Amino acid sequence: MTRYLLSCGHEVKLVSYDRGYRNLSAEFDVIEIEGLHIVSINNRVRPLKTLWHNLRRGAKAWRRLRALSLQVDTFQPDYVVTDFEPTTAWLAWWRRLPLISLDNQHRMRYMKFRSPSRLMLSRWLTVMLIRLMVPSPSAALATTYYYGERKNERIFLFPPILRREVQACQPSFGDHHLVYVTSHFDALLDVLKAFPEHQFLVYGCNREGVDGNLSFRAFSTDGFLRDLESCQSVLATAGFTLISEAIYLGKPYFAMPMVGQFEQQLNAICLEELGFGVNAGSADQDALACFFAELPTLRACVASYATEHRKPGQRDANFAIKDKLASLLSDKPASRNASAC
Repeated sequence: MTRYLLSCGHEVKLVSYDRGYRNLSAEFDVIEIEGLHIVSINNRVRPLKTLWHNLRRGAKAWRRLRALSLQVDTFQPDYVVTDFEPTTAWLAWWRRLPLISLDNQHRMRYMKFRSPSRLMLSRWLTVMLIRLMVPSPSAALATTYYYGERKNERIFLFPPILRREVQACQPSFGDHHLVYVTSHFDALLDVLKAFPEHQFLVYGCNREGVDGNLSFRAFSTDGFLRDLESCQSVLATAGFTLISEAIYLGKPYFAMPMVGQFEQQLNAICLEELGFGVNAGSADQDALACFFAELPTLRACVASYATEHRKPGQRDANFAIKDKLASLLSDKPASRNASAC
């Protein structure tokens, strides 16, 4: 997206943190800030540990916020585009700058969808959090693989944004399943060992080596993509980006949504409703056995999505959302009233 805006003649300054900062700073002008982090153990969000982890970084976050504010004074932006990053969103609100959100979270705020009654409180809290993170965007460009009715005219729905490297992939089906988990999810590893007839390439455990049918890999962006390109299926938490890349490549998905994170719960629900994978409430042997038994059916279903979005000779898969963003940015910027909603 940044390359596209630069090619259109826009002057762009990025704001990011952690891995995003490291990946982007080699190519673009990036300001480093402190970001929010979620702490999870055994695929369950730990609210108190998450709160403490972020509070400990408060002093550094404040220093970097002041530095960012000074750079904004110098840069004098006409627009702010945020990928669900609250620092820039609130800076836009405070300075009355037009704000465009470009993320998948706003489908939960501005798109109608079904969810189980047991998740209603979590759903409500999530919507409140989105409103807190990104106050009053002028327009919301929301990415989704599940389409519902729009609640207002500010939201525009688009297919997920895909990296150039993913679009260039030539998917095949090898003899391994790709596993991606956060650290401290040891319970899953014991379940995988109960299926010695399957080979699993495991990322995210901060270790390397072979343990029976488990091959642990150190994280490598290129290596991970190659393994995704050639896997039989993906077993992972229900993060939006990996699900989007997997189904684009026609890979069935065994989703293990983090307990306490509504977005992942919704991702897994929509994935299963579309027939692209399984929403595994718990990663037990029975659930995994059913998934392997259903692989042919799931593969045929997700193949239809992949075929639709990977048409021979099609131009950039991100063209539609890029075109809409360019259209919004071509309008004469106008300050807006400082009102959060």
